[in-house]
Amino acid sequence: MGKWLAGAVMAALASTVGLVLVVTVVAGSTGSTGAAASAAASTGPAGVVSGPAGVASGPAVPAAWVTLYQGAASRCPGLNWSVLAAIGTVETGSGSSSLPGVWSGANAAGAEGPMQFEPATFAAYAVVGPDGASPPSPYDPVDAVYTASALLCADGAGSPSGLRAAVFDYNHSTTYVDTVLTLSLALQQDPAASGTVVAALSFAAGQLGAPYLWGGTGTGGFDCSGLVQAAYRHAGVTLPRVAQDQFDAGPPVAAGDGLAPGDLVFFGTGTTAVDHVGIYVGAGEMIDAPHTGALVRFDDADWPDLVGATRPG
Repeated sequence: MGKWLAGAVMAALASTVGLVLVVTVVAGSTGSTGAAASAAASTGPAGVVSGPAGVASGPAVPAAWVTLYQGAASRCPGLNWSVLAAIGTVETGSGSSSLPGVWSGANAAGAEGPMQFEPATFAAYAVVGPDGASPPSPYDPVDAVYTASALLCADGAGSPSGLRAAVFDYNHSTTYVDTVLTLSLALQQDPAASGTVVAALSFAAGQLGAPYLWGGTGTGGFDCSGLVQAAYRHAGVTLPRVAQDQFDAGPPVAAGDGLAPGDLVFFGTGTTAVDHVGIYVGAGEMIDAPHTGALVRFDDADWPDLVGATRPG
């Protein structure tokens, strides 16, 4: 993880407000609306496929798309490829979705192509990428990703202070922005992060700002293990209910292996006295539901009472 990207994304995530809305990867959202965003976009990425049926078994971002995102990001100094990758993942699973509007036609909000542009926005920022279609087409992956880079760059995504606003301009939903920024941290550390990990992190990002609730599993809030269980259930993985049992279920991350996005990090006074758990995202950060009176949030993952980590799924 590059320190610049970590700082930029964490600065952008620092302004997260309370909002409880489930977002699942792989499906078209309301699409890129640019500066002339419609009021409908404020409802967030509606119409996405939910549940384990939409979870990719291998890497969430195919290797060819990683290369494409990297090339397009190079056109915008300061924009990291993982931001583009996160947007493409949330919008259409990097083109893997078969929903209307991905490879032809439009979705219910009028968005087109694997990066889900509204026609007017694509026309305003259209770029013919290397070996892309000419004239540029929102359905051509190269043109779509290079145009998304141009739009984000024009909106200030090349600087840490402008990143959050630029992603919000792409889709006017706070939860959409939180999910994109969360996935960008994870994908930067692990470009081959699995669909299971991406789905779990997407769910957790969708709960940022939700209240802590002792014993909570979603209705009215979450406690730490309730959030972890719900996130992985959303990704098709069954976990025990409480933190100690989740730790015992493993499999453990071997000492010296280092944490990977999606790992569960556990805290307590020992391996038989675990009392807290979070979901590791990347850049030394986790999402957790910390304690009564707090909200689901990003936290530093290197608390002094770290017991260990597991890698479910």
